[in-house]
Amino acid sequence: MKTEILQQCISIVEFLGSALGQDYEVVLHDLDTDPPAIAAITNGHISGRTIGSPVTDAALQMLSSRAYETNNFVCNYKGLTEDGHILRSSTLFIKDSAGKPIGLLCINFDDSRFQELQGTLLSTIHPGDFLDPETDRISPPIPKDAPAPSGVTLTENFPVDISSLMQKIFNDATVSLPTSIDRLNQYERKEIIERLNEQGLFQLKGAISFVAKKFSCSTATIYRYLSELGD
Repeated sequence: MKTEILQQCISIVEFLGSALGQDYEVVLHDLDTDPPAIAAITNGHISGRTIGSPVTDAALQMLSSRAYETNNFVCNYKGLTEDGHILRSSTLFIKDSAGKPIGLLCINFDDSRFQELQGTLLSTIHPGDFLDPETDRISPPIPKDAPAPSGVTLTENFPVDISSLMQKIFNDATVSLPTSIDRLNQYERKEIIERLNEQGLFQLKGAISFVAKKFSCSTATIYRYLSELGD
């Protein structure tokens, strides 16, 4: 049944990609693979990803927080490509009859061409000091008809492989550390483990070994930290 649902969604990906056009990347993630990965994609030039690329950090965060239990979809959060393009991203949770997520249908809109056209138009009808001096354009407001879950701020990145995804999540969790990783005490390490867990890192195969290597400790130590999170 799950396979049939996702197979139908592949046709939807192809349809939406063709109907919406080259500025819309449409992606289907299969959550039953290990690790979860892209099963279908159209207009992949927008993020540089292909079939087999991993889920995003934002997707892992939504799954880890169980956003699918109270939302059928999350719309209009920010995506950021490696070349600096800001995308408007939205995700639909594909669930089985028990409400378990089995896939994600995502749309990432790159409005850079339209921003350029808008800037050109505005510059012809308004004085120069009306426009943003850094961008020469005014960004339209993002609709908020279906925002991200309360208390969650999402910025999505688009890694092309698992190692890049794990490294990005780890960097985000440790960027504000006042000291180097090898000088952290046990309490500080446990805080980082909790942060990584909230961001969904440990849903990925190999994440335990990856973090153990970063902390220069054994995998048993990471498992112990994780077991203590609920204490």
